[in-house]
Amino acid sequence: MNRLPLILLSFLLFPVTSVAHGPTPQKAKESITINASVDAVWNAIKQFDAIASWHPDVKASSGDGKNASDGARTITLQNGGQLVENLDFYSDKDHEYNYRLKTENVTAFPASSYTINLQVTPGNDANTSVVTLKSRFYRGDTGNTPPENLNDAAAVKAMNEFFKNGLAGLKQKLEK
Repeated sequence: MNRLPLILLSFLLFPVTSVAHGPTPQKAKESITINASVDAVWNAIKQFDAIASWHPDVKASSGDGKNASDGARTITLQNGGQLVENLDFYSDKDHEYNYRLKTENVTAFPASSYTINLQVTPGNDANTSVVTLKSRFYRGDTGNTPPENLNDAAAVKAMNEFFKNGLAGLKQKLEK
């Protein structure tokens, strides 16, 4: 029996539609070497809700003071927009924490979701440290045809700039 008519009939009854998938996750990673010990660098950044003390893109930050899972902070960016973030992991011993965006605000920052890892590791000698920021995130508009200011490229650019500016601000603060 020829199956071709059945296959053709199935295409007529169940037409193939193009299935668009959502956005793909993007990644960013930046590191900087700072001429200061791991302990000195960690002491400058370990308080989760005090990011405004070292990050030049952050005008103000406040939070619950917790350096533990579910610790929370609200940051106000220089553009006036606010983001709410929560700690997922914190290790004083490993000089590391992970946090995520809790409340998105794509007018302030063109990402709809992100997780960020911050870690301080020893540099080439006892007087240097390497600070690494890395993130996984999605663009601000997760629809199939995002506007240019909320597309993948805009989100990647914003995250990389935020990382670079923060690391440069931290280096400047600690090496002055």
